[in-house]
Amino acid sequence: MKFSKLSQLALVSAIGLIVATLLTACQLVTIDFVYVAASAGASAGSAGQIYGYATDAQSGAIRSAVTPISSGGTNPVAMAMTSDYLNVYVANQGNNSVVHFTVADSGVLTQKDLITLPNTPVSIAVNSANTYLYVVSGTSSATLTEYALSSGTIGSVTSSQPLTLTAYPTDTIISTGVTVLANNDAVYVTAYDKSAYNPGGTTSSNANPGWVFGYSVGSSGALTAASGSPYQAGVKPSALATDPTSRFIFVTDYASNELIGYTVLSTNVLSFMINGPFKTGDEPTAITIDPRGIYMYITNSLDNTVSSYSISLPTGTPSTIVSSTSTAGNTTDTEPVSVAVEPSLGRYVYTANRLGNSISGFKLNPDTGALSSTQATPYPTGALPMAVIAVPHGNHATQSVTP
Repeated sequence: MKFSKLSQLALVSAIGLIVATLLTACQLVTIDFVYVAASAGASAGSAGQIYGYATDAQSGAIRSAVTPISSGGTNPVAMAMTSDYLNVYVANQGNNSVVHFTVADSGVLTQKDLITLPNTPVSIAVNSANTYLYVVSGTSSATLTEYALSSGTIGSVTSSQPLTLTAYPTDTIISTGVTVLANNDAVYVTAYDKSAYNPGGTTSSNANPGWVFGYSVGSSGALTAASGSPYQAGVKPSALATDPTSRFIFVTDYASNELIGYTVLSTNVLSFMINGPFKTGDEPTAITIDPRGIYMYITNSLDNTVSSYSISLPTGTPSTIVSSTSTAGNTTDTEPVSVAVEPSLGRYVYTANRLGNSISGFKLNPDTGALSSTQATPYPTGALPMAVIAVPHGNHATQSVTP
């Protein structure tokens, strides 16, 4: 009997998960819960699902920890959480919703409330004060919307900013990501100009294609464009992240296979790192920085790898970390599109692999930042996983950097 490639991958992943569970059964100490947003099936309209896993302290292997639950819609594409790890938010493109869940000590998620957006959500973020939820949305006209949060509950809109170019007001802007400075002072959004960059289609503008929009956040949540915003960001910026000291912003350029670094000035203005941009793998899609702010990891969707970098704390300059196999990339399953570092120990890295229907796990060497594969990786998920996050279990201390 012959199996399809998808069936073979599912079988291998399932066996891997069973082996990981057996190998770690004698010393199962859960340090984190890992959640991935995926779908129940690969067909259009399949229900969105959230899958929960427990992370073993000794090996980094993950095992199913809770029964999968509905994401509150279809086609979930992004996840975010509050800094106290008590609330998780999921953006569903199928019904234009952002759904709020609370996190129990057992790892069980419970749906609490939701909002329905006027446009399709693309990316979401929560500030570290847990007072605002930021949503970027729209597939033809991009918008940044700020919602008030109260004990995790999503409240009213406090600010809304259309993402447009002053010199090209009719261009089609497509948002791709959003992040908030750890000090809560500013929010940044990556986007590209589809009127100027449209592979396989026509273009109607000679504007620079890639941009980062920056906004200072006032005491009442008012958003004010930073001086000089938007800032040029290559061709097709795909994701962005800020370090824990609120001094640097890093942006991946999907089209140019590059990482662009910026220094955040005192007025929240962005200034290019003079020695950038920096090389990535092929078609970088997601970026994360470890809780200590010294290592950075980028998923490369075309070559199925995650790249590692060390961050110079004085300057923010990233340097490629070569693994024990003398390569700059660490192999994942097919098409990694999201990446997270678990916060309890800061020792394990996980990627959501869209076409692999899986999570890949890696051990993080805290002295060098180099990665090595965890036990029995990859681990099976639902269909087309798009986002992964990690939440500490119990009273485990989380890692952090002192500015």
